[in-house]
Amino acid sequence: MKSYVIFFLFLTAVCFANTNETKSSLKEVTVYLDGAQITRTATVNLPVGTSEYTFPKLSPYIQESSIQVSGLQNASILSINYGINYLSKQPKTKEIETLQEQIKSILDQIQFEDDLIAGYKEELSIIQQNRHLGSDTQVVSLEKLKQFAAYYRQRITEVNTLIYESYKKKRDYEDNIADIRKQLQEYNVEEKVQTGEIKVKFNTTIPTALNITLKYNVNNAGWFPTYDLKANSINAPIDMQYKAHVYQNTGVDWNDIKVTLSTSDPNTNNEKPDLDPKYLKFITRNSHYERTRATKSYNYKYNPMVQTVSGIVTSAADGLPLPGVNVTEKGTSNGVQTDFDGKYTLRTTGGKELVFSFVSMMTEELPIHSSIMNVALEEDVSSLDEVVVVAYGTARKFDDTTPGYKNKVQAMMDNENLDDTSYTGAVSTLEGKVAGLNVNIRGINSISNYSQPLYVLDGVPISEKEFENISPNNIGSVEILKGSEASGLYGNKASDGVIMISTKKLTATGEIIEEGVTNKRFEIQKAYSMPSNEDITVIEIDKFSIPASYSYYAAPILNENVFLTAKIGNWEQYNLLPAEANIYFEGSYSGKTNINPQTTTDTLTVSLGVDPNVVVKRNQVNDFKKTNFIGNNRIINKMYELELKNNKQTPIDIVIMDRIPISQNKDIKVEDIETGTSQYNDEKGLMEWKAVLSPGATDTFKFSYSVKYPKYRQVNL
Repeated sequence: MKSYVIFFLFLTAVCFANTNETKSSLKEVTVYLDGAQITRTATVNLPVGTSEYTFPKLSPYIQESSIQVSGLQNASILSINYGINYLSKQPKTKEIETLQEQIKSILDQIQFEDDLIAGYKEELSIIQQNRHLGSDTQVVSLEKLKQFAAYYRQRITEVNTLIYESYKKKRDYEDNIADIRKQLQEYNVEEKVQTGEIKVKFNTTIPTALNITLKYNVNNAGWFPTYDLKANSINAPIDMQYKAHVYQNTGVDWNDIKVTLSTSDPNTNNEKPDLDPKYLKFITRNSHYERTRATKSYNYKYNPMVQTVSGIVTSAADGLPLPGVNVTEKGTSNGVQTDFDGKYTLRTTGGKELVFSFVSMMTEELPIHSSIMNVALEEDVSSLDEVVVVAYGTARKFDDTTPGYKNKVQAMMDNENLDDTSYTGAVSTLEGKVAGLNVNIRGINSISNYSQPLYVLDGVPISEKEFENISPNNIGSVEILKGSEASGLYGNKASDGVIMISTKKLTATGEIIEEGVTNKRFEIQKAYSMPSNEDITVIEIDKFSIPASYSYYAAPILNENVFLTAKIGNWEQYNLLPAEANIYFEGSYSGKTNINPQTTTDTLTVSLGVDPNVVVKRNQVNDFKKTNFIGNNRIINKMYELELKNNKQTPIDIVIMDRIPISQNKDIKVEDIETGTSQYNDEKGLMEWKAVLSPGATDTFKFSYSVKYPKYRQVNL
């Protein structure tokens, strides 16, 4: 048995002897938007037959399938294997060595103070052991006693003071060491680190010296663009600086190497999709059905510099803000909800993607690419039951297309019980609204005092009388809320529950509306050194002087600030990527904007920020702030005046927009529309004025309209 063990150890030794470690040199790096390609060179001397070479101290984040070996001449490769070495020692940098030497020096000083303290304490011990004065036969005089007492008092005080000062110095030294060790942690100092190793098994029939090239892709590296936009005046072209922010945390420092930046992404799925026929069939509520969603053509890439993200989430269907959208950092519990205006702000914690989710909307996942991320969510038309988030819970929503709709109100109110509140008025009103709908509330007769729920029509609270006058044909859906769900939205007035009625959306004629590779490479001429850490290296890769046409834009109904915009033609020639841009106007920093070249228009419009020297005011004319009543109708007249002033020293072109409300209900009529000199889009209700203002000039535009609707109703004017 012993001989077998010895033979096995001998074979193991032979195997290891045949594995040669060969040092390789880093020559070039091509950095992609996500990832990088590493090029290394090495020299190997191959004997006749089969031999294996190991290339150590590589990145532990190598994509094994990307490894390529070239420069083989007459040799051939039998195998390529990639693995992780968990026993490699961390090489010490000059910064680490300096800090560690500082720690050693401070420890010597601490030891010196410890020695002083020990000496002082020994002196105190000697003094305390020799406090006995005189003897049994000799008496110490009073004068001598005073001298001894003064000496003891003075010396003990001095020694205690010296001990205190030494302890104080020790605390300062220890605090200094703690700070240095914190700094060492920033360098991720560890005794042992993981490193990658590539093992290549060669075969050759003759002795061969090879200068081979290793190429492979690594993760934890990439670059993202930023732009500096500088406009000195509205009569000059835009100066654009195109910068690359390069980061790498691959585990290997890049020292004095050639860098090439590529706009491609090797991690993109390059397989063309195969489109199969779609076959329709009947499905039920319990059917397992997943709607196929097309992959979005986003070119956004992760930006590690972004620490805080803000934006607005809107509906892609109508552009309206979406309150209550969940915005979370993917893979974490870090998240917020959008406010009433669809706005959000989220402090990131190291994640790379944000997830935007909302009931009845398609979930959107985007890389954290900018400090401003505005998102438009698309409706999830595959949803059979629409679920609406309400306060602290959810409410089931149903309409006359929902199976069993006629009994839904009955079932929900019966099951929910609504705290056994009496709904006598609601019951009598809902019965007969839809054929076959009967509403019976459990516990009606158990309440002696009359109470009633809160009625809400299209989000607006109404009275019981207004509720009774709702046209049955206009009811689109009904929701029943109770308890914390109701009070969370409407407070104490909803303590008896809420009946929420939504009307059908109608056209002006009363019809129902059914809702249902190419890439560019930048070869950098200057060699760069990039340590493997979280630092960013900024490389200026291009400059442009771009002709642009400037104009000002204002929509004072939403924002009284006036925004300067620049329109760029033939923008395709600049090979721009979606990115954040810093804006400098007339020599001052104006803020940030986003550049998104993924558009199908001929011109690229860039917002250059707010110009306080152009003023727009929107005022309602007092003579038209009146309400009339004719029969059962209420008529509200409105007139607005838009005032413009150019306080700049140059003439400007400006576009002003406003709107006339559009009715979606035949009982609401918008009449007597006067749009003045604007270009009016009657389908959308949008007005647009174009004006040229000389320096110091002013101008005024007016428009008016009236709204007529039943006086017992409320309208969201």
